[in-house]
Amino acid sequence: MSDSEGGATRRYGVGMLVLCWALILAMLVWWFQGQLDERTRPNASLAGQSLSSGEPLTLSRNRSGHFVAPGTINDQPVTFLLDTGATYVSVSEALAERLQLPLGRDARFTTANGVSHGALTTLDAVSLAGLSQREVRGAIVPGMHDEVVLLGMSFLGEFDINMRGQQMTLTPVDGAGGVR
Repeated sequence: MSDSEGGATRRYGVGMLVLCWALILAMLVWWFQGQLDERTRPNASLAGQSLSSGEPLTLSRNRSGHFVAPGTINDQPVTFLLDTGATYVSVSEALAERLQLPLGRDARFTTANGVSHGALTTLDAVSLAGLSQREVRGAIVPGMHDEVVLLGMSFLGEFDINMRGQQMTLTPVDGAGGVR
């Protein structure tokens, strides 16, 4: 074997080794990203799912300790942050505009961040994995993050809420589980 043939073979071998390590690294990044997504959004698989009538819904806390889940308002996809301390289903001004929500009377809200002024509204339909309600009282709150909707007691109050450890279970009070 000549020196030029040996050099070409060696370059080919080094190239294959680099390619192999790059592939292993890419697979590890993909796997760790999936693990991180699962810890950040453990309820993401609920998107588009619908429970059987009267069936309870069990949610898991994310790594920040919150119950976050996909759902819909007026058939538009949103991300809910379940908040048993919130009176209303609260949306940002930008989301209210996108959903074309009607502005009701002005209101004053006391939040963890202090007093805020906004408006009341009515949401035609709110759904969380098949747990649905119609004509839900809502609030349009300036300064809220556009991507997250606080799912408050105007929706959650229709369910028995059981929190145990890292899970929250919502059970329809009347056992119907469908649109009310």
